[in-house]
Amino acid sequence: MAAEVRRRWQPQIRAKARKAAATSDGLMVDVRARFGFTAPVGTSDDARMRHLTLALPPHHAARLLDAQQHGATDRQLQQATADALGEVYFRDGRSRAHDLLVELTDIEQIQFEL
Repeated sequence: MAAEVRRRWQPQIRAKARKAAATSDGLMVDVRARFGFTAPVGTSDDARMRHLTLALPPHHAARLLDAQQHGATDRQLQQATADALGEVYFRDGRSRAHDLLVELTDIEQIQFEL
């Protein structure tokens, strides 16, 4: 009986958490990885290790969760995460470094929380 309850209950709880993340709550991401940049001439684009803990807004959470649900590869999810971190942290919500493209490599650890 307990196994049957878990089997039916867990997908509903997960779906509710995913919906909340994609529509209102967003995701927290904690990552330690090498961040590289493609930037305009004259700026530093040297890759370096960073440890970031950030809240990703719902539209980024929706993109990541949708990609995962539709079978995206690890590389595709890694790039989607890099794009989200690029906008939120490095480009500060599009208020600076407009042409900066972020690459995420050598991931030591990454954790997402709903």
